Amino acid sequence: MARPHIEPFVDRDVGFKKMTLPGFPKGMLYKMLSMDTDDGACSMTVAFSPGYKQPPGMSYTEYELFIQSGYIVVGEKVWGPGSYFYVPAGVSIEAITSPRGATGLLFYNYGEPSFVESDADHSKAERHQFAAVNSYDNMQWTSTNFFPATAPGCLVKILRFDQRTQGFTFLYCMTPNFWQDNISYHDCAEEAYHIWGTSWMMQFGDLPTGGYFYRPPYINHGAFASKLGILAIGRTDTQLYNHFHFNPWTNVEENRERAANRIMQWKPDLYKWINMQGHNHPVDFEYDHGHAHGDANHHHGDGMVEHKHKKKTRRKK
Repeated sequence: MARPHIEPFVDRDVGFKKMTLPGFPKGMLYKMLSMDTDDGACSMTVAFSPGYKQPPGMSYTEYELFIQSGYIVVGEKVWGPGSYFYVPAGVSIEAITSPRGATGLLFYNYGEPSFVESDADHSKAERHQFAAVNSYDNMQWTSTNFFPATAPGCLVKILRFDQRTQGFTFLYCMTPNFWQDNISYHDCAEEAYHIWGTSWMMQFGDLPTGGYFYRPPYINHGAFASKLGILAIGRTDTQLYNHFHFNPWTNVEENRERAANRIMQWKPDLYKWINMQGHNHPVDFEYDHGHAHGDANHHHGDGMVEHKHKKKTRRKK
C-alpha cells in the first residue's frame, strides 16, 4: 500500500469513468480513490450499471469487494448492501449480474485490476482463503480489541485478518456524540471510506458521506469527534497499533523515531538482533516462501531494507 497521503477526499465531488481495462465487461464504472503508481494496486468506488453481466473469471491479484447499495447476483445467490468478498489471486468467481445496478468499493491489493474469463481456478490459487459474508446481517459489533484502545463508542466488525502481516479490513462505527481528545499515529498505512455520516478531525476538518483518506505510517491524526455518528470501512496493510500522544506538532520522522525507541525499550533483544550487521534475512518457518525465493524484503547489512532478489531466468541448454 505504498501510496501518497490523500486526506481528505470526497468521491461525490468527481464523476464516474468507464472501466476500459482489457478483459472487463462493459457497464462497470469507477472513481479512483488512491493508487500505487509502482504496481497499480488501487482502491475504487465502483458502480455496476443496471443489466451488468460478467462471466465467470479470475484476477491475477487478490481483491476485496464491498457492496454499498443495490445488489449483485453471484451464481444464483443475491448479495445486497453490506456484502463483503475477499477473493485471492487466481480464484475463479461464478458469473455476476446486477439486474438493477449496484455501487460498491473495490480494492486491488498487490497489482493492477485484471479480469480473465475462466470457470476454473488457477493451479496455484488459494481457494481456501476465499471469504464472502453479509456483514450487516450476519456479524455483530464488538468493542475495539486494539491496545491501547480507542475511546468508548467506536465499534468494529472484522471482515478479514491477514495472519502473516496482521493487516485487516473492518467496518467501524462511531456512536452519536463520539469524541476522543488525543492524537494518534500508526506503524501501518491505513485507509478508510465513509459509507454514511460525518466525522471531524483536528488536522483535516470534516469528512462526510463519501469521504475517503489514505494515510501512510506515522502521520498525526486526531483529536476526533462525530455529532451524529458514522459508518465506515477501513483497511490497514500491517498491524494497527495506536501510538497516542498530545503533541500536534510532531512530524513523521519524530513519530517514527519514537516508535523505534519503543521497540528498543519493549523488545531489547529483538532490537539488538535486528541491528546486527551481515545478511539480515529472517525466516518465518510458517511462511518461508519469500525467503526461499528472495522476494521478501530484507537487507545485506547496508540498511536497504526493501531489497529483493530478482528471479534469474534459467538458460536453456
